[in-house]
Amino acid sequence: MAIPPSSAAAAETAPPAWFHDSAATLEKELTAKYGDPARARLQRGLRQLGQFWKAEDGDAATFEAFVRANFAGDQATLDAVFTRFRRLLEKLGGHFADIRYELRRQGDLELGPMLPMDEMAAAYDASAHLTDDCFANKLAFVVLLNFPLTTLQERMVEGDKWSRRQWAEARLAEHFGKRIPADIIQGMGQSQTAAEIYISQYRICMHHLLDSAGQRPFPPKLRLVAHWNLRDEIKAQYAAGPDGLAKQKMIERVLERIVDQSIPQAAINNPQVDWDPISNEVKPSTVDDFGTPAPSGLKVTNAREPDTRYAMLLSVFRACKRVDPYSPTAPTLIARRFEEDRQMSEARVKGMLEQVLASPQFAAVGRLIEQRLGRPLEPFDIWYDGFRPRPAGSEAQLDATVRKRYPTAASYRDDIPNILVKLGFRPDRAAYLGQMIEVESARGAGHAVRGEMRGQKARLRTHIEPAGMDFKSFNVALHEMGHNVEQTFSANEVDDTLLAGIPNTAFTEGFAMVVQGHDFEMLGLAASDAQAGARTTLNDFWATAEISGVALVDMAVWHWMYDHPNATPAELKEATLDAARQVWNRYYAPVFHRRDVTLLAVYSHLICETLYLPDYPVGHMIGFQIEEQMKKNGHFGDEFERMAKFGNVGPDQWMINATGAPVGPEALLRATERALTIMGK
Repeated sequence: MAIPPSSAAAAETAPPAWFHDSAATLEKELTAKYGDPARARLQRGLRQLGQFWKAEDGDAATFEAFVRANFAGDQATLDAVFTRFRRLLEKLGGHFADIRYELRRQGDLELGPMLPMDEMAAAYDASAHLTDDCFANKLAFVVLLNFPLTTLQERMVEGDKWSRRQWAEARLAEHFGKRIPADIIQGMGQSQTAAEIYISQYRICMHHLLDSAGQRPFPPKLRLVAHWNLRDEIKAQYAAGPDGLAKQKMIERVLERIVDQSIPQAAINNPQVDWDPISNEVKPSTVDDFGTPAPSGLKVTNAREPDTRYAMLLSVFRACKRVDPYSPTAPTLIARRFEEDRQMSEARVKGMLEQVLASPQFAAVGRLIEQRLGRPLEPFDIWYDGFRPRPAGSEAQLDATVRKRYPTAASYRDDIPNILVKLGFRPDRAAYLGQMIEVESARGAGHAVRGEMRGQKARLRTHIEPAGMDFKSFNVALHEMGHNVEQTFSANEVDDTLLAGIPNTAFTEGFAMVVQGHDFEMLGLAASDAQAGARTTLNDFWATAEISGVALVDMAVWHWMYDHPNATPAELKEATLDAARQVWNRYYAPVFHRRDVTLLAVYSHLICETLYLPDYPVGHMIGFQIEEQMKKNGHFGDEFERMAKFGNVGPDQWMINATGAPVGPEALLRATERALTIMGK
């Protein structure tokens, strides 16, 4: 829901009373000086200044003197201004990235227990005052006077006819398209960092889960991050034989209790208690697998987590909402995430997700999964992992293989060039990429960090236990490495640093998913049969269908928060559960024959990211389009590089350059239909 700016905000963005007279004077004077060809650009620049100039920036005389001194009336001056800002912004971004790394290092990496000061450091944003300062010293006004602020509609309609320079000018102006006070930027950073730390430490000690007979189904020293590792453990259990189903149902109950907050507070990341997630009973643990035995006489209760999950989300929402008055063209976080960050309308993205979920292929693949499982679908089968050709052996054997190969973060880092050659990169490019990626052990499940200036390394984080990297962490590492390879090419090989990056996050997710899908192959364990390609396509489709519903829940929750800005955590919890049930009942219940399931609300991104989840299903679609092009061309590494270094232009323009077609699910749906035919369904 688009909420109009308040009257106070409108008054704040209105130009000073003298502005129109000064602008008319300047237009006449400077057009006479530089000629009529400069008129349209001058008019645009004056109009843009009027959107941001405030009383504290100076009176009419100050404004007129500023425009006379800083309007680049000839091409040579315009080129000089453009070139200097390009360098300044790259260096500022790069050095602030280094500062951010140091501030967040203790919180992001597995470097021992967190201290209160570490949370304060991680929440501090050294760049929060940059935009404020650039408006105060008028650097921002130099950009707005000389370069165009563009709308999503303009970029969609005209962008395919723009030169690279025109795209770069548009990206330059976007840096100063909002004048957000520093305290609001700092507040957003603090709330999001608090949520990220909360999520990164939300783990379940699996050996301490008890079944109804008091048995421990999971091995010692297995501590899984919610939701990522718990979901992946469900996936792993499909290959575990008869005992796998019981373990999957137990994990499903854990996830449900996280979502509805009936999980006992004492059971979160606590190896000193044992917990039966079915009865919800907790008691002091009788085992010590982490070297922290339960003290004698320990008293515990099953008092639930007090809606902390939803209090964190509300804090993030309210911090983001404070930006709304300073964003008149995109006056909600929802509008900013879609129209500015994704450069795709919410209606278009929602339509693509619904196209997948309403397709006949969804029901057909569901029936095939039932047939393969030999039982009716369970709700957790949204994470069915049985299509992918898997190597022989158990998850424990896979873990042992990976630990032997990668006992440390450094051992994985050193092997990156070999992995990339196996993927299809030329040895020289693989060596270059290996030098540009640093690997570190994450406190949470894992993530990738982009270098913000040329020569700055990308950072790969995955969780590595003292015994070494297990298979789940290796799978995450490949995903994050896919991000890092894209990040390295799009930062260092793009023709203009103002175009560094990709059109939106879904594109880097697409690259990451392509690389991640080669996990068994990279270990030399890939199985192959006549149906392997079809099964891989069906796996991609099922993953897209799963995360499409999760994304729709994320979108519904943000709309609800905007409609109920004064809600309590308990009210938000009930609204989130209701949104999850509604999406499930509309799209999933006809396939799973089960209603009112809440699992779609379990993703941790819902809490610690801001409307991020739609990037995943769109990323799956993009990833499928990308990999089809790579297979068609036959040169994985060369095609990866060609696509990634095209830079941050419009999404469809980027995808047409990459694959010849705009972004969409059509290729995936067609391939899924073919795969079903091959599988005899």
